[in-house]
Amino acid sequence: MQQRFDSLPALLNHGFDSIIDVRSPAEFAIDHIPGALNMPVLDDDQRAKVGTIYVQQSAFLARKIGGAMVYRNAAAHIETHLMDKPGGWRPLVYCWRGGQRSGSFAHLMQQIGWRAEQLEGGYQSYRRLVNAALYDHPLPMPLIALDGFTGTAKTELLPRLAARGVQVLDLEGAARHRGSLLGEMPGGQPSQKAFESTLACALAQMDPTRVLVVEAESNKIGARIIPPALWTALKTAPRYEITAPVEARVRYLQRAYDDILSDSARLKDRLSPLRQHRGQAVVQNWFNHIHAGDRAALVRSLIADHYDPAYLKSRNAHGHSPARVFHSDGLDPDDLSRVADRIAAEIKAQIAAR
Repeated sequence: MQQRFDSLPALLNHGFDSIIDVRSPAEFAIDHIPGALNMPVLDDDQRAKVGTIYVQQSAFLARKIGGAMVYRNAAAHIETHLMDKPGGWRPLVYCWRGGQRSGSFAHLMQQIGWRAEQLEGGYQSYRRLVNAALYDHPLPMPLIALDGFTGTAKTELLPRLAARGVQVLDLEGAARHRGSLLGEMPGGQPSQKAFESTLACALAQMDPTRVLVVEAESNKIGARIIPPALWTALKTAPRYEITAPVEARVRYLQRAYDDILSDSARLKDRLSPLRQHRGQAVVQNWFNHIHAGDRAALVRSLIADHYDPAYLKSRNAHGHSPARVFHSDGLDPDDLSRVADRIAAEIKAQIAAR
């Protein structure tokens, strides 16, 4: 039996005991349905081998060899990962198009006595729902963008706002990037498809009648592109600007960027390309601070000579002006909690006034 879902919220709340992705590890790594377990019935090498046989020899031979591999691998999963599953276990199984790989594994499970079903259309049907949410339809809820110079702790305000009942979406968390020149994070970024999956699935489980707070970004976070529905809403969203003294920002950025500030070689590699934009003397000054181990001076100079000019240029180009300004003399945890209190109160007051 094949199970069909007509909306992303319906798929995410599928009601099955488990969801199993039988695609190869490489396919799974690019993107998958949230919560899915990867139990490949063909590994990456086997999938490539079967594909080559299909193209160079014959479809029948490819199906014969592939079928033997599929059932051997499926049997291994049953003997290891699934041996403890009870008779009433009900998994939802999918592959790329909902075809032979998932069909074979689901059939074997059904013969054992499990209530396995296939996802109609496989991963592609899930991907169509993600695309519809992020490319084909406008965002259903109103947005507020947290704006401000680099180093005003906008990202750290999001969980504090969530704790106060405000609906938030962490774009930089989804992109695994801090959204600035030195923003890369350990482990690298997800694929564009995985980034979009995270966003679409988060949005699908939110209340469309409530305000959503996101951090103001450019159209890219690192190498990941913000999809059209979010980007269109973000460009026109009212902006709540966070301000703080330069020295507070210097202290905050030293904490937030400790990983790259501790890696001189990597730091210089990221700053070197800015010679053509900021000038040889400016970049050499940064390098001098790096050699001297003076993090505060380096960050102070990055703020003055790169981050703030870039922010002001972008704001002027897009004509953004803040709807509200929230100033904080410091950016320590207690300071951020007080700012979050004020922002949450402002949002609730706006809702009450409607």
